[in-house]
Amino acid sequence: MTASAFSLSEGYMTAAFRVTEGDVVIGGIHGPTRHYFCDYCKSWLYTAPENVPDFVNVRTTLFDDPRREPPFVECYVGEALPWVHTGAGHSYDKLPAMEEWPALIQQFAAQNAAAMEDTNP
Repeated sequence: MTASAFSLSEGYMTAAFRVTEGDVVIGGIHGPTRHYFCDYCKSWLYTAPENVPDFVNVRTTLFDDPRREPPFVECYVGEALPWVHTGAGHSYDKLPAMEEWPALIQQFAAQNAAAMEDTNP
């Protein structure tokens, strides 16, 4: 979980996510938040956050066609290198408070719906 200025991920409901090939193991920090890695190459694949049972963060770089727009939310900017700027619309020194997530998710969903309408007239 080091060696980069970024850790990009996309959030998905667990019902919409599945590993289709290979085996995964828990790596990194062994706590209530579980970080899953490829058992063969040890690449970080996804995270199951603590206290959010129906949600996973999937590493963006795993997708054949990753998103091209800037991140929607950036977290832990208090630990960022001073020259790092992602262009995210929402920035937090650590994580957003739990009560902020519903509004952020709603905004993100609305933004995605508008983008889908623009690409599928």
